[in-house]
Amino acid sequence: MDTDKKIALISGGTSGIGLAAADILMQRGWNVVLSGRNKERGRAAATFLAKNEGEVRYIQGDVSCDQDCAEMTEQTVAAFGHLDGLVTSAGYYKENLLEQTSPHEVQQMFATNVYGTMSLCRYSLPHLKKSGGAIVTVASDAGIQGNVACSVYGATKGAVVAFTKSLALETAPYQVRVNCVCPGDVVTPLLEKQLHQNPELTLADIKEHYPLFRLASPPEIGKAIAFLLSNDASFITAVALPVDGGLTSW
Repeated sequence: MDTDKKIALISGGTSGIGLAAADILMQRGWNVVLSGRNKERGRAAATFLAKNEGEVRYIQGDVSCDQDCAEMTEQTVAAFGHLDGLVTSAGYYKENLLEQTSPHEVQQMFATNVYGTMSLCRYSLPHLKKSGGAIVTVASDAGIQGNVACSVYGATKGAVVAFTKSLALETAPYQVRVNCVCPGDVVTPLLEKQLHQNPELTLADIKEHYPLFRLASPPEIGKAIAFLLSNDASFITAVALPVDGGLTSW
């Protein structure tokens, strides 16, 4: 048990933004615990991160299951003795017009994006209060402004933003900071899947919507997450930080 280093639990840490955040945190001296549904991907992520000093562990679990969220948290504390940071980067994304969205899809998106975030925060808080730790939730530009064919997804991410701000006020007396990052489009497997499902859509088309005329890389979002977890952000809480290349400021 390593009680000297800070410990972060990262949901959705096996790919994309979560994996990038884990890599950056380990480079800065943290130990990390990754959670995700796919065991093979989780083991591959842990192997990738093993290049860094420190410890990395993978816990299989689905954040849409409340019991899994409880077990992720307890296994992390059992392994390392404490918890200093929580990153809720597990997410479900699907574009669809509301009239073409089934009740099951609505429930699935809320179960992962909203209820999963809430459950992990609820189970982590007793431990974060002891350490004076921090939480970073992951929302989206769609949680700040409307996007076409994203009414349900936008609703879930808007809920995450409002939840983050409210939870930050609840936890402030315990010196637990809670912030949110709101990325725009990021070059991840999720974006590749989106492009595959929409052959008419190209990266060039997407870039045109951004003042910086490019998309983010996962480490650019990961660095924002690492900053908000760090002591450099010790007086920052209840913030929804756009990391979107200016997209929401058009």
